[in-house]
Amino acid sequence: CHGLDGLSKLPDAPNIAGNPEGYLVKSLNAFRKGERKNDMMSIVAEKLTDQDVADLAAYYAAIEGTVKLPQP
Repeated sequence: CHGLDGLSKLPDAPNIAGNPEGYLVKSLNAFRKGERKNDMMSIVAEKLTDQDVADLAAYYAAIEGTVKLPQP
């Protein structure tokens, strides 16, 4: 849903590229524990190990993005 580049492929999935690593770890752990719910993420996250969470958070946090302002 978020793609290898962390840019959402679905309208209901947020972009996660460049988010702070701590935020991503906290979010993934909340999905794993059932504290945060989403039909897709809850299923995917429950199978992740602590190392998976750390690796995914580091990967997506390291992606640098650029913002393009809309043209008037």
